[in-house]
Amino acid sequence: MKHIFVTGGVVSSLGKGLTAAALGALLEQRGLKIKLQKFDPYLNVDPGTMNPFQHGEVYVLDDGSETDLDLGHYERFTSGNLSYDNNLTSGQIYDTILKKERRGDFLGQTIQVIPHVTNEIQSRFEANAVDEDIIITEIGGTVGDIEGLPFLEAMRQFSLERDAGEVMFLHVTLLPYLNAAGELKTKPTQQSVARLREIGIMPDALVCRTEKTMGRDLRQKLSLFCNVRESAVIEEKDVETSIYEVPLMLENEGLDKLVLKFFGLDHLPQLENGWDKVVRILRYPKHRVDVAVVGKYIELQDAYKSVYESLVHGGIANDCAVEIHRLDSEKLEESGNYEALHGVDAILVPGGFGSRGIEGKIEAVRIARESGIPYFGLCLGMQVAVIEFARNVAGLEGAHSSEFNEKTPFPVIDLMPEQKGVTDKGATMRLGAYPCKLKDGTISAKAYKEDLISERHRHRFEFNNDYQEQLESAGLVIAGMNPDRNLVEIVENPEHPWFVGVQFHPEFQSKPRKAHPLFADFIAAALSRQNT
Repeated sequence: MKHIFVTGGVVSSLGKGLTAAALGALLEQRGLKIKLQKFDPYLNVDPGTMNPFQHGEVYVLDDGSETDLDLGHYERFTSGNLSYDNNLTSGQIYDTILKKERRGDFLGQTIQVIPHVTNEIQSRFEANAVDEDIIITEIGGTVGDIEGLPFLEAMRQFSLERDAGEVMFLHVTLLPYLNAAGELKTKPTQQSVARLREIGIMPDALVCRTEKTMGRDLRQKLSLFCNVRESAVIEEKDVETSIYEVPLMLENEGLDKLVLKFFGLDHLPQLENGWDKVVRILRYPKHRVDVAVVGKYIELQDAYKSVYESLVHGGIANDCAVEIHRLDSEKLEESGNYEALHGVDAILVPGGFGSRGIEGKIEAVRIARESGIPYFGLCLGMQVAVIEFARNVAGLEGAHSSEFNEKTPFPVIDLMPEQKGVTDKGATMRLGAYPCKLKDGTISAKAYKEDLISERHRHRFEFNNDYQEQLESAGLVIAGMNPDRNLVEIVENPEHPWFVGVQFHPEFQSKPRKAHPLFADFIAAALSRQNT
C-alpha cells in the first residue's frame, strides 16, 4: 500500500482538498483503488457544531459521520464512499488518548505529544484500509501552524517506518503575483518548504497555485531552492470555468505520471475518464437556466458547497449551464421585496438551523407554488414547504415548526419523542443513510426509476404524522416514507409542474459524471418551464 501526504503552505484555502481529489480521480483512471482522507488539527471532535460562516458546510457520510467539506470533493471526484475513519481531528485524537489514560491503558506512563499523540495519529493513517492501492491523506491547515505540528511529526515518523518509495509528500503552495513588480514571487513557497525541511520532511512534488502561467525559469528556480526536481514542480493555475477542469489541468502537467513513476506503477494504461465531456458541457452548454437558492448562509460560498455543485451536476446531465442566484432569506423577509424570485426558472431552499430568515423561505415557497415555478426543498426546505402548504392550502392558520415556535397551534413539524430530552448538540440528530420507500407514479419515483432508495440525513425535527391525513386531504402527496420508522421523507404537490421537498440531503450523493436523479430532474423541469 502506498501513501501520499498532501500539505499546504503560505495561506489557507489554497485548494488542497480539491487537488487531492483531482489526483485521486487521475489515479483511478489507471485502474488503481484509491482512498482519500482529511486530518484536521482543530480541537472540535467534528465540524457538526461549527458555524457554517466560519467552516463551510458539514458533509455527512453514509455512516452518519459529520465531516469536513473536503470529503465532499473526495466523493464527487472519485468512486468510493467514505466513512468515519476518513476524517480525523485533534479533538478526536485527544479524546481517545484521555479516555485510554483514564482507563489505565498506559500503565501509569506520562502522556506526551511524542510518542502518544503521534502514535495515535499514525494508527489512523490506514485504520480502515482494505485493499486500496494508494491512500491520499490531506493535512488541514497551513505548514507553520502550531496545532498542525503533531500531524507533520507523525508523517515524518511514519515515512521512516516504510520502505523507500512507499510514501510521497506533495506540498500545495502559493505563488503570489505582485502587480507592482509584474512578476510571480517564489519566496513564500521557499519559506514554506523550509519549514517542512526543518522537521525532516522533504517534499517530493510542489503543486503551485498561481494566477499567471509559470515560465521555465521559475520552475528551475523553485527546483533549485526547494530541492525538488524540475519535473515535479507542477503548475495549478486558476481554472476558467469550473473546478472540474482541475483533473485535466493536472493531467496536462503530468502529475499523475509523476506519482505513478514515483511508486513504480508507470506501466499502468490510462482508462476512459469522462472528464472531457464534463468540461465540454461546462464550457459550451446547449442550454441555460436561472435557479434561485434562498438560504441564510448565502454570504459564504462553502456553506452550501454541495448544493451548488449538485445544481451544476444537474446542469451537466441536461447539457445546461446553471446560473445560481444566491438570495438571503433574511434580507428578503426584511425588505419584503421578492421580485427577484419571479424572474427565475426554478427555486431551491436548502437546509439550515435556527429561526433567522424562516418567513422569507416560507414566502419563497408560496411564490413557487402559486407561480408554477419548479421548487426543490432540501431538509429544512421540505419543512418550510409543509408549513406553507398547511397555512395557505390546508387552512391551518399559524402552522409552524416547534423548532421556531413552541406555542404554534399546529406543529406540523416537530421533534421525535426520543429527541425531546436531548441536550447535547453534537452528533445527536438523525444522521447518515436511511432507506426510503417511494410511492408509485410520483415525480420522485419517476426520477429515481426504483421504489426503494437510500439517502443521507442531518436533522432533528420531522414531519408530524398527526397531521398527515389532514394535509393529504388538502392535496399534499407523501411521495416517500422511511419503512422502518414510518417517517415522512418526501412530499410533493401534484397540482404543480414540479414541486418536491425531501427530508434528506441528496446533494451528498451527486457527482459531476453521475448527477443525482432529483437534481437532474429539477434542472430538466426548469428547462421545460422555459419552453412553456
